[in-house]
Amino acid sequence: MVEVKNLTKFYGSIKAVDDISFTVETGEVLGFLGPNGAGKSTTMNMITGYLSSTSGTVTIDGCEILDDPIHAKSKIGYLPEIPPLYIDMTVKKYLEFMFDLKKVKLPKKEHIDEVMRLTKITEQADRIIKHLSKGYRQRVGLAQALLGNPPVIILDEPTAGLDPKGRDDILDQIAYLHKQSDMTVILVSHSMEDIARYADRIIVMNKGSVMYNGAPKEVFAHYQELEKIGLAAPQVTYIMHDLKEKGLPVKVNVTTVEEAADEIMQALEKKI
Repeated sequence: MVEVKNLTKFYGSIKAVDDISFTVETGEVLGFLGPNGAGKSTTMNMITGYLSSTSGTVTIDGCEILDDPIHAKSKIGYLPEIPPLYIDMTVKKYLEFMFDLKKVKLPKKEHIDEVMRLTKITEQADRIIKHLSKGYRQRVGLAQALLGNPPVIILDEPTAGLDPKGRDDILDQIAYLHKQSDMTVILVSHSMEDIARYADRIIVMNKGSVMYNGAPKEVFAHYQELEKIGLAAPQVTYIMHDLKEKGLPVKVNVTTVEEAADEIMQALEKKI
């Protein structure tokens, strides 16, 4: 569980994050959205302990991050948009290095073998990282985040720059890992389709504050308000509204392609 209470951050006289509070329950997948400058990255950096807050608290799995930062950080796996990889190392050597750096208290060989298996990079173990595709580099970054079996995983734009297949591969892998371990996941992404497909709940930030906090269907129902701050709902939201306006009796609060297809088929059957 992640608990954020009255979190505030000033940069000089500029308030980047304005007294926000929210909880991410154990096993939940939280989508974290917002336009550029909304305070997303600042919030994530405070949650991970890379940045201190001006006021407020962050508690990770019962551990307050400023009271015991080393212990709290051990409970978080973090995959930034550009993983901090040592590209001249082989995959296995890099994971061994990160294992030692994180002071993981698990059998080294067995644990590294396991995270490589989980992220499907075992066959890349002896390859030098700089020779890997971007998709495989992201998998190595994910393997690094899983070292130590942290109960909370934070993924900051994990699919940025990937083609559709690479994006689906990474997110399907994360969904599989989440199902296997019931870990808590915070997914920061600009892709509404990704968020709609994988998140249980969505928080939208704007100008340092929480604008919306609810289930995907609830949040994307405000698609016109989201557009005003530079965000867009999933494409299926617009398609369903267009079909409704053209007379097809469909529900407009669907958020995924699969839901849209089912809803359209049911509406067509009613018309026949």
